[in-house]
Amino acid sequence: MLILELLKSFFLGVVEGITEWLPISSTGHLILVDEFIKLNVSTEFMDMYRYVIQLGAILAVLVLFFHKLNPFSSRKSALQKNRTWSLWGKVVLACIPSAVVGLPLNDWMDEHLMNPWVVAAALIVYGVGFLLIENRRQAPTLRRTEELTWQTALFIGLFQTLSIIPGTSRSGATILGAIILGCARPVAAEFSFFLAIPTMVGVSVLKLGKFFAEKLAAGQALFTGEEAAILAVGFVVSFVVSMLCIRFLMDFVKKHDFKPFGWYRIVLGVLVLLFFGIRAAAGLS
Repeated sequence: MLILELLKSFFLGVVEGITEWLPISSTGHLILVDEFIKLNVSTEFMDMYRYVIQLGAILAVLVLFFHKLNPFSSRKSALQKNRTWSLWGKVVLACIPSAVVGLPLNDWMDEHLMNPWVVAAALIVYGVGFLLIENRRQAPTLRRTEELTWQTALFIGLFQTLSIIPGTSRSGATILGAIILGCARPVAAEFSFFLAIPTMVGVSVLKLGKFFAEKLAAGQALFTGEEAAILAVGFVVSFVVSMLCIRFLMDFVKKHDFKPFGWYRIVLGVLVLLFFGIRAAAGLS
């Protein structure tokens, strides 16, 4: 049985590693995956598990962009270090709207809007959005991440708040916003990755802290040996797949636009509607 659970965790790690970075909504995929693949664990553990494998995905960004994000690198000049600090400042500024709007509403959104119908609608709406924006897109004015102004960073952060609606996709909202604001596709994707660091780490730490605090208050073990193995597999697989996915996306957007992701979102949204619509019509829970 443990082997089966580890295989499930492996698959979930793959899904997380791919969908967290491509603008196709990890939530939409996880809702579908959850219908067919369920870990044999408690609801509390599963909630915590999702944030652990999310941290694996974040670690991939830190590894891949370590030099660019490291303001203490001895290989950087004083000017380059200052630019790195400035980049971090813009990342933090862009995350403020999500912290102000998203964190207070996160639990409410999960409780009231985390359903297939909202997710499907968001998938389709933003899929159409990608197609429309790419069709009307003009030549970008910002071709390097270092060229982002503080104002542009803040506006991208405002777009990121849209991702509190399930199915929107955090990367989808920020990439779409960055393109609208004149960023080249590689810049939009890269800055979206950077925004994920404080955003996702902050939410994950809060969720994990709550889980650990409740376990300790109840005098219970945090998790069993089998659960630890499940966590380890999901974390490592999410990290490795995220490394590959981020590299793929950065290479892809240098030569292609985001229309394929727009079409994919629309198709996935329709499939979600059909699947749950048919199930509701059949009276299945």
